[in-house]
Amino acid sequence: MATANRPSPAPSVEEFYSEIKSTACQVFARYSIPFEDSEDLMQQALVTFLSKHETVRDPRAWTIGTLRNLCLLYWRKRRTTVYECVDAALLESLAEPERPAQERADLARDLDLLINELPDRCRLILGLRYGVGCAPKETARRLGYRTTSIYKLTERCLAALSRRLLASGMATNGGDSSAPECPGLH
Repeated sequence: MATANRPSPAPSVEEFYSEIKSTACQVFARYSIPFEDSEDLMQQALVTFLSKHETVRDPRAWTIGTLRNLCLLYWRKRRTTVYECVDAALLESLAEPERPAQERADLARDLDLLINELPDRCRLILGLRYGVGCAPKETARRLGYRTTSIYKLTERCLAALSRRLLASGMATNGGDSSAPECPGLH
């Protein structure tokens, strides 16, 4: 009779995974997560669940919610990485001392033409950040933005500039061996 009052044993990780697998696949499809990365995200969600399983009321809902959050963080990190690479590549291309003066002048002129096609706000932000060399906090102060929002605005402006660079043929979307290696660009 004592066995009737015992709670049923917790399912194994394999059983739990098989229960949530179809929902997890739908989440990965919804967020367009590549297969090789979806495995890593699933493992991360399961490991996190295992470390917190005693405090979780609904394991299935908690794990799927965690998986959604991990998918959002995945793309946020990928976007930020791409923009940081564009940021670094832009600075490197303008700061290279080996280039002949005429080539640097041509590059600066072409870059100025593309920057002039951007909205005023982007021209101001990029001008202060890379033309004058202001730090993000100084850029935010000079333009009257909150420091926390200047990073997002800079990312958007760099994204707009990188789209224009790709469209003009000044930059390629991978394949350039002289460009710095950057995940998400290839």
